[in-house]
Amino acid sequence: MIFSRRRVLSFVACLLPGLLVGCGGADNPESSHSGPRRIIILTNGDSPFWDACRVGLQDADKQLKLAEAGLQAVFEPNDGTTQGQLNKLRQYGSQSDIAAIGISVLDANNAAIADEMRKLRKRGIHIITIDSDLDSKHHDARQAFVGTDNVAAGRELGICARNLLPDGGEYVTFVGRTGAQNALERIGGFAEGAGKAFKSVDSMADDTDRTRARDNVRNALRNHPELQILVGIWSYNAPAIVDVVKETNRRDKLTILVFDAEPLTVEQMGDGMVDAMLVQNPYQMGFQGVRLMKALVEDDQAVVQELYPNFGKPQGDIYDTGLKVVVPNDKSPLKADMFGKKTEFLTLSAFREWLEKYKLQGS
Repeated sequence: MIFSRRRVLSFVACLLPGLLVGCGGADNPESSHSGPRRIIILTNGDSPFWDACRVGLQDADKQLKLAEAGLQAVFEPNDGTTQGQLNKLRQYGSQSDIAAIGISVLDANNAAIADEMRKLRKRGIHIITIDSDLDSKHHDARQAFVGTDNVAAGRELGICARNLLPDGGEYVTFVGRTGAQNALERIGGFAEGAGKAFKSVDSMADDTDRTRARDNVRNALRNHPELQILVGIWSYNAPAIVDVVKETNRRDKLTILVFDAEPLTVEQMGDGMVDAMLVQNPYQMGFQGVRLMKALVEDDQAVVQELYPNFGKPQGDIYDTGLKVVVPNDKSPLKADMFGKKTEFLTLSAFREWLEKYKLQGS
């Protein structure tokens, strides 16, 4: 990622000491509201993936004592459409009690969404992205990103494919929206990690429609008889894949690799239906997202510098919440030394212990 001088200055103007109150000045809504001000996380859709993020937000609200600071953390699911996100952002623009927003952008290149985010920033509302970022040409619309290094995540899942099927093969990726930045980066990273012996024969979008997600898997199996690998890019794609593979009785011929660990996916791996999960940390997206937004509102430079010590350098405006590769058991051909040093490698039983530690059902 290359940072232009203009973009760096834009970020600095809203992040460095004395300027953290926002980019709006006279339009800052703080002056017209006397009650608690909201810190909002706006999702891209409604999925069990976001349950852990909600828990992280709630824990941050308590542990960071937002109420004492006159703040309140609020979790708002989107309906899975870009219009839904646009409507929410426009509503926020007419409300005086909003201090900061963290949005999981559904369409990275949607100029209307980026413009609404810019308008909110002009009013003095702090804007960050969580889980899914804007395209780099729109980075001036947000102050920072909290979430997964999605290229690295895709690469690690591709490494799973390479080590499970050393001779390569055909694969299809399944995702909600192919235009979402996290989708673009994961799919590209997967191809890089898997290598030239693997061939993508399709990438199928479902627009967050669960019925269509299953239909896509059926069509992929019908249209590509030599298909060997099914790759779930968004969290609910994993259960959709498993349901159809069970339905068609083709488990012995297919390798199933998925992003995220919805509660049902965790069970399905335990039943032998998933070969590897690339697991993000939505709990930390919620917790650290709220922590950053509180710091921006309060001009807390210590927290900002802790989270973004390399700002101004490539990817310096990204807070990486980490990755896990989860395999069914220690008999898996996949081993820890195949992956990056920062990637945590866990068997399913160890991963379940991690979930229990944070009182989570999935991640």
